[in-house]
Amino acid sequence: MTSSATRSEPAPRSVGAARAFDVGRVRAEFPLLARNGSLAYLDSAATAQKPRAVLEAMDRFQRERYGPIARGVHRLAAEATAAYEGARERVARFVGASPGEIVFTRGTTEAVNLVAWSFLRPRLAAGDEIVVTELEHHSNLVPWQLAAEASGARLVAVPIDGRGDVPVEAFARALSPRTKMAAIAHVSNALGTVLPVAELVALARERGVPVLVDGAQAVPHRPVDVAALGCDFYAFSAHKLYGPTGIGGLFGRRSFLEAMPPWQGGGGMIREVTIEKTTYDDPPRRFEAGTPAATEAAGFAAALDFVEALGWEAIAGHERELLDAIVTGLDAIDGVEVVGRPRERSGAVSFVLAGAHAHDVGTVLDHHGVAVRAGHHCTQPLHRRLGLAATVRASVGVYNGLDDVDRLLAGVAAARKLLVG
Repeated sequence: MTSSATRSEPAPRSVGAARAFDVGRVRAEFPLLARNGSLAYLDSAATAQKPRAVLEAMDRFQRERYGPIARGVHRLAAEATAAYEGARERVARFVGASPGEIVFTRGTTEAVNLVAWSFLRPRLAAGDEIVVTELEHHSNLVPWQLAAEASGARLVAVPIDGRGDVPVEAFARALSPRTKMAAIAHVSNALGTVLPVAELVALARERGVPVLVDGAQAVPHRPVDVAALGCDFYAFSAHKLYGPTGIGGLFGRRSFLEAMPPWQGGGGMIREVTIEKTTYDDPPRRFEAGTPAATEAAGFAAALDFVEALGWEAIAGHERELLDAIVTGLDAIDGVEVVGRPRERSGAVSFVLAGAHAHDVGTVLDHHGVAVRAGHHCTQPLHRRLGLAATVRASVGVYNGLDDVDRLLAGVAAARKLLVG
């Protein structure tokens, strides 16, 4: 996907003058990075570090407001329930939805599974089709495969082009009278491709096809308005945007949520239970069986406050500078190929070093204090399409600076000398 022209080793670069985005101040808010000051953490697409505000919000909830959610009449139960539902309201505002349209899940994966089994599976029959793209994360492939296998339906994959983009016209061709669902990423976790989601959703809706958007890699980097996107479902995880693991959000169009049966049964999602029959609560509680992740919800809300306080325009400008510096620097190293040149990139850059396995490059980088991801990034179909077994991925967050980019490039240059010669 890139030119194979010979390149020279990169010259050292200085961090430069202070910029509007004060990365030093931001990085100081992350205790793990403050403690490991020499670490260039470039693996945020896998999981982002947590700022002090998130850690303190979770600790404060445990110390001051912890109690059973919607299961008690005492004061602590009421306060804990109010905090939990307050977090739901915060998540709803974050994506431009109403609280009744936000289901708390364990993360993006569970959200996709919920839609696949509760919404789509009852509507699927033999011969039906589910449209996906070649660059989807396994979490936005495997649940649909399972639903298809159970019903006799099949997946139709929209091919990417030579840049790593998803052409709108190719998506339109994939839609047919047999299409019952489309599931697309907002941002590719492997290539950083930003998909034209609003256009793709509009095409699907013209044909009466519901759309789920996997927003896991979008929400840390850009504002999301589900109404503007027009999607029917939007799934995302807290731990990608500086929040805790074990919790995420699913936006669902209210009319769809009301028509969906429960996916899991248990406490907290019922109206009345008899031996013979159970009646279920309204959405979103209908889909939240069991004891909820209340502490994590507190951290989730705090993470959203933290990110939005930095400002989306400032975040976008800062991260664009980092990504441009990574691509430019990698292009200057002989034998390195950046994988994918999407028209719009967000969050991540993947690359290969000729003559070296990605895992070996990742190991050398680790010895140089640079944390990256090496492997197929849970996108084996994409890597197969590219003819690659594995790539190295550098992904950025608000705490990264140009000094981290310099360490990455120096580490890649060292890997080339050590592994290739």
